[in-house]
Amino acid sequence: MLYEEKTIETIPVGPLGLIPLKSCRELGRKVNDYLVEWRQERESEHKSTIAFSGYQRDTYLVGASTPRFGTGEAKGTLQESIRGDDLYVMVDVCNYSLTYSLSGMTNHMSPDDHFQDLKRVIAAAAGKARRINVIMPFLYESRQHKRSSRESLDCALALQELVNMGVENIITFDAHDPRVQNAIPLKGFETVQPIYQFIKHLLKNEKELEIDSDHMMVISPDEGGMGRAVYFANVLGLDMGMFYKRRDYTQIVNGRNPIVAHEFLGSSVEGKDVIIVDDMISSGESMLDVAKELKRRKARKVFVCATFGLFTNGLAKFDEYYENGFIDRILTTNLVYQTPDLLSRPYYIDVDMSKYIALIIDNLNHDASLSDLLNPTTRINRVLERYRSGDR
Repeated sequence: MLYEEKTIETIPVGPLGLIPLKSCRELGRKVNDYLVEWRQERESEHKSTIAFSGYQRDTYLVGASTPRFGTGEAKGTLQESIRGDDLYVMVDVCNYSLTYSLSGMTNHMSPDDHFQDLKRVIAAAAGKARRINVIMPFLYESRQHKRSSRESLDCALALQELVNMGVENIITFDAHDPRVQNAIPLKGFETVQPIYQFIKHLLKNEKELEIDSDHMMVISPDEGGMGRAVYFANVLGLDMGMFYKRRDYTQIVNGRNPIVAHEFLGSSVEGKDVIIVDDMISSGESMLDVAKELKRRKARKVFVCATFGLFTNGLAKFDEYYENGFIDRILTTNLVYQTPDLLSRPYYIDVDMSKYIALIIDNLNHDASLSDLLNPTTRINRVLERYRSGDR
């Protein structure tokens, strides 16, 4: 059954309002297009009732801006009424391409700036919305999720700040450590895995894969990503291997103990296609080291799947590894800012998440269960079945 044919079983929480901040305008427009299309085609005997007022619109986008003063200070403004709306505010805290003027100088927006803008828009709603939900694909400060000695707990504080401002639900993707939701136990928090989208886009671009344990393997680049890799391997019916980092704890370089070597645990990868799965590519050093080590162990093809492609040190090293045959494909999502350079690379596959976000918003707006969306096993099996039957 197509999603747009889904039967409406509950009334909406309120008229739907979508506010993508300027950090993710393009993603927000794609999400809006799906919602408009589905709701225009969906039929229900109840759609003419007052409970469904404003259900079908030409757009669900709400005009919002965060203009800045010459000092760099800012404010949040809404261009239309949101009274009684079920609001979904979208923000990409990793979009470093945006700038603002600070006393005549050009400043690039940091994650802190984006988080402040999110709070400004929530404050501009001033309690008039029926419900406020935040869709923050890359969870702000999620890498500072636990305390070691005298450190701040930034992610937990940020979540509590949003909840104190009236946010009911926070939707994020592949949180670095989902246990951070313990900071807000009485509010909605969902961390979504994009595994189905990775598999779908990989199979769409690679036509000659044999998906069985004799020809393919899933690799976790470190011990922290084991759960992710185990699930990936189980739904595909593959074996799994893991690398662990051997560090030099006698010194600190750039705020961390340097990696001495990557040690491998698992069966032989010789002649197999391998999928390295992780939550993010930051500088990419660890991922590239793992890819090189796998090729040294005679892996056939190496595919890298990461939810967030940050590429903080640029693409030169990835280009070099592709040309030398160490990596074959890199898949990351459009949940964070992608440079035109990245999109033009021959080895890069852009995994579009806009439809998935639209599905989540549509279900939440109807107070419907997200269980089927968050557990994509059935859809993965359907895609694998089509692929194996030659429908490629």
